[in-house]
Amino acid sequence: MSFLEIEDLEVNYGSITAVRNISLHVEQGEIVTLVGANGAGKTTILRTISGLTRPSKGRIVFRGTDFSSVKPERVVSFGITHIPEGRGMFTGLTVMENLELATWTRRKDKAQVKKDYDLVFSLFPRLSERKAQKAATLSGGEQQMLAVARALMSHGQLMLLDEPSLGLAPLLVQTVFDIIIDIRKMDKTILLVEQNAYKALSIADRAYVLEQGRIKMEGSAKYIADNPAVREAYLGAKVQ
Repeated sequence: MSFLEIEDLEVNYGSITAVRNISLHVEQGEIVTLVGANGAGKTTILRTISGLTRPSKGRIVFRGTDFSSVKPERVVSFGITHIPEGRGMFTGLTVMENLELATWTRRKDKAQVKKDYDLVFSLFPRLSERKAQKAATLSGGEQQMLAVARALMSHGQLMLLDEPSLGLAPLLVQTVFDIIIDIRKMDKTILLVEQNAYKALSIADRAYVLEQGRIKMEGSAKYIADNPAVREAYLGAKVQ
């Protein structure tokens, strides 16, 4: 059985079907990316995995456990962390307070929590310099760093990343993708939604192409990136 398996997932918003008959899998240690236009259902899939949206039918199985009906506040305890589009941080709290909130399920394990603080501050020295600063006052790049650091502090094994480079300058975009690669080296598994399909495919192992709530294509990231239709639609490469 795969690390994460989604079987025949359907999600409705009232009379509108956002995703239909979605089946996909993610193996432990992989980076898998979802490619598609706005409204294709990518964010809905991530929200459904993390319990923020309820499926109309289908199953979500993580490490052998079906948690399709688990409440979102319990999903973290399963080892899943979600970095939503827009980062979803508490802007009125300091950097340190945001990180502390991510440790609420394991506060008794003080030794490991301390190691995790050391890890995130080594990855993001800028955050170490801004521990007492309100999240609202951080730059866009610093806020994205905080969002990723907070996810690492929750000690999850599966990270759901939704548009991590949105709104960032090109230099910071590369920094974010370098960080994602570093995170994978920590034995993390990543399901990535990213507007910059070229960058996402350049670091992913496999990809699924979504169109109008359905999977239209799947395969290795290289296979998807080399497909003429994908290149023209999502990578800005006009096929002659």
